[in-house]
Order: sequence, then structure tokens, then C-alpha cells
Amino acid sequence: MTDPSLSSEPTRTRHSPDEASAYVRAVEEKQPANVAPAGNGLAPAGAGRASATKGRGPNAASRAVSSPWFAAAIVVLAVSLPFVNADAYTLRIATDALIFVMLAVGLNIVVGYCGLLDLGYAAFFAIGAYTSGLLSTTFGWPIIATVPAVVLMAVVGGIVIGAPTLRLRSDYLAIVTLGFGEIIRITANNLDVTGGPNGIFGIPGFGEFGYRADVVVYWVTAIVVSLAVIASSRLGRGRLGRAWRFVREDEDAAEAMGIHTYKVKFAAYVTGAIFGGLAGVLFAVHQTAISPPSFNFLWSALILMAVVLGGMGSTPGVVVGALVISLLPELLRGAENWRYLVFGVLLIVVMLFRPQGIWPHSPTEPASAARQPQSPDAEVAR
Repeated sequence: MTDPSLSSEPTRTRHSPDEASAYVRAVEEKQPANVAPAGNGLAPAGAGRASATKGRGPNAASRAVSSPWFAAAIVVLAVSLPFVNADAYTLRIATDALIFVMLAVGLNIVVGYCGLLDLGYAAFFAIGAYTSGLLSTTFGWPIIATVPAVVLMAVVGGIVIGAPTLRLRSDYLAIVTLGFGEIIRITANNLDVTGGPNGIFGIPGFGEFGYRADVVVYWVTAIVVSLAVIASSRLGRGRLGRAWRFVREDEDAAEAMGIHTYKVKFAAYVTGAIFGGLAGVLFAVHQTAISPPSFNFLWSALILMAVVLGGMGSTPGVVVGALVISLLPELLRGAENWRYLVFGVLLIVVMLFRPQGIWPHSPTEPASAARQPQSPDAEVAR
């Protein structure tokens, strides 16, 4: 027989539960405390109730306004406007405001989400309008059939200007985009195919469908702009939207964390170009005639003003800012020659008292993630 004392393996001593060391018993007794969240039990009494009560105030109102049902109600009200007031002047002003909303939402992707200062956004607006106008008047294409060509030309324009210049930052990028916007306008003013200074006229509409042409144009514009606002909001909350915001906050840190900043900025620029091109189609159909002065630098400045006034990076804020910029001069028409002075003073007042914008962006954690229970291992890792 083999002597246990001569075995090469160490002898393992089995202890009964009653013979466990004091340390083991202490760890077993304190195990629930070890896996509890950090700071558990340190909050003063009633803190949870106060937090819950606080959530029923402004946060509850903000959630209600940001809910899909509220957005659906706004869309229904916008579409039902012709049934409430079918006056030609009202529909014209409302269509202009909706087109301006789409332009502001598109520029918000570039400036608000990604932080790229673009002073020539009207160039993509002009590309969409001229592409649609040329194909519909010269080649007889239906307006709907020109949309794919407009998207293609907007992407090409975004590649032409974005590929060599998006490595620039801040003021340098703003100067280049400003020059690009003026190049497009001057080129359209000097080419015979674009009609030169006279532009293009006789652009057809979407059809009548038993209604007045301006009513159909308004309905199509309202539907397209609503889809654009929803798409922009979804992009901002998605993975690409988070990458855009990281680049906006600190491009060097974003690149150090593995984000390909050039590709991310390029995606923002091309996406904004598509929005601007589609807005150009709506503008050409709405006006039935376009010319180079319709796409001057003032358009780019007003669109950027709407983004800053509403709140950079905030889709609802940008919509509100665009409505203010487009409708306020019409509401002040009674002031006659003083209306633009009053308009400017009101904008300065708003900027002084709301420098962050009328409806600034407030990053919040999704409610589903906040309510999701954490496992003990996750709490320990935290």
C-alpha cells in the first residue's frame, strides 16, 4: 500500500460548513452588499420620490412633445390646412415655410449634427431646382421621374465639393463652401442650357387629381417634408448620428476612439446635399420658374440662421426656427418698411436671451435602457 504521506499530491482537507473560517462566513454574509450598486443607501430619505415627482414636470412635458403621437398630430394638422383655409395666399406662404423647414433640417445634419460650418448650402438647393427644371421642360420628364436624377446630381455635387475639402476645419471649410455656392450660382447665370439670367420657366406641377394645382403642391410638400423631418430625427438618434455628434464635440478624440472622421463627415455632407436637392425640386414646382438670383448667399445665411435660432442639433428646434424665420416677416407685413428692422431686433433679442436656441438639443438616455434591470455582474463591473 502506498503511504499517503509519500504521495506527490498535497492532501486536500475538506471542512464541513460548521468548520468554515470566519472570513468565509463574513464574505457570504456580506455578499448582497458587495453586488449592490455603488452609493446604495447613501441617498437621503425621499430622494427617490423627489426624483419621480421631478420627472412628472418639465421632463414629462418634453417627453409628451417628443412622442410620435405629437408628431403625427402635427402632420395631420399640416395636411388638413387646405380644408380649413384654402386661400391661395395662405397656401403659398405655408408651402414656402415647409420648403424652408426641409432646407433647415438638411443643413442641421451638416452643421448641427456634425459641426461642419457650411455657408454655401444654397448650392445644393440650386442643383436640385435646375436639374428638375431642365429635365421637365427640355426633355418633357414628369416631375416625379426627375427625383432620382436630382438625388444623383446632389450626391455628385456633395462628392465634388466634399471630397477635397472636408479635411479642412472651421473657418477654412466655411470659406470653401461659400465659394462653392457662388460658383454654382454664377455658372447657372452664364450657361445657355440653364437659361442664363432669365432662368427656366414653365416648370410643370405634380398634377391636379381633381383639386387645384397649388393644393396638390402643398399636400405633396407637406408629406415630403414630414418624411424628411422623421428621417433626420432617426438619423440623429442612430449609430451614425452619435458618430456625427462625437466628431462635432472633439474630432481628434473621436478619431482616437476609432471613428473614421473623414467618412463620417462625408456621409453628413452628402446626406445634407440630398435634402437640399429634394427641397430644390419642391421649390421649382412651387414657383414654376427659377433664376440665379433665387439662390444667392442670402438663402444660405437665412437657413443657417434658422438652425442656430432653433437650436443646433435639435430637430424640433430647427423646425421651429425655420418657421419663425420664414413666417415672421409675413406676420410683420403690417409694419411696412419697418418690418425688416423689427424682424432683426426680434432675432437679436431671442439670441440674447436664448443663446442656446429656442429648443436646444438635450441628450437623454433612452427610457428602455434606463428601466432595464442590471445583473449583479454588471453592477460589480460598474
